[in-house]
Amino acid sequence: MTAPDHASSGELAALLSAASVEVSSRGNQLAELRDNFRPGTDVTITFLPGDNYRHNVETAAALRRAGFNPVPHIAAREMPSREALEDFLARARGEADVTRVLLIAGDVAAAKGPYRSSLDVCASGLIEGCGIARLSVAGHPEGHPYLTAASTLTGFEAWRDWGQQAKIHVDVMTQFCFESAPILGWIGELDARGVNLPVIVGLAGPASPATLTKFALRCGIGNSMRSLRSQIGRFGRLLTDTGPDDVVRGLQSAPQTATASIAGFHLFPFGGLRKAANWLRAYPQEMLRQMEQAASRADLQNP
Repeated sequence: MTAPDHASSGELAALLSAASVEVSSRGNQLAELRDNFRPGTDVTITFLPGDNYRHNVETAAALRRAGFNPVPHIAAREMPSREALEDFLARARGEADVTRVLLIAGDVAAAKGPYRSSLDVCASGLIEGCGIARLSVAGHPEGHPYLTAASTLTGFEAWRDWGQQAKIHVDVMTQFCFESAPILGWIGELDARGVNLPVIVGLAGPASPATLTKFALRCGIGNSMRSLRSQIGRFGRLLTDTGPDDVVRGLQSAPQTATASIAGFHLFPFGGLRKAANWLRAYPQEMLRQMEQAASRADLQNP
């Protein structure tokens, strides 16, 4: 592996230690969160097809009472009306002190109300009026089955402009990949278009290859699945959990200019919150150890 840039690796290690994590809107994961993640962690709350937003607000309020920062997903196509969206936002602010949301289109083909896309929600004017300070939108480095690459890049340009006008911090949270190359290439495309939005890199937490494959197929992960398959090929029936180590190492070894827009990490805990937390504690220390070794080698080569 190429010797990592000392400054960028240290920054990535710090960002990993402050990574956000995701919980399902269905099921009680609060005890597991308390046992494994420190208070103040940003915790996103999924909005699955058919969810009732009032239940998601209750989940957000419970997270806030436990000392976490709840970040509910808003699925545009699941909102049946403008009134429902307005009520969702008002309840999230009033009952859970939500200041950040993650806006997605939603994994349903047909909209249940007036919002077909996240940009439709943006155009409603409701986000600006409810006290949301930070808004994350979804990014797909390996593409999305319902979107063209050109349309998604144009959408980010619109989000950049909207955030500046609304004076709301906008960032992009990516879908997970199994290689760093799609992430770096996608960030390069944003940079080339002048879309200077901060990027939160999504990582697939430690899980069995079978579990990772199931979620990858569900989420439309593309060519980087070959990396997962190659690991299974190298080790036969790979029974041990696979974490995002290779992805982070790839980002770590990239030129600092290629990772300058990375502003954080988000962990999808497919193998469970405990495994995700253990990895988050262990890997930044491993990164720092690699940095120290690289610095020592450089000192020996250049006395």
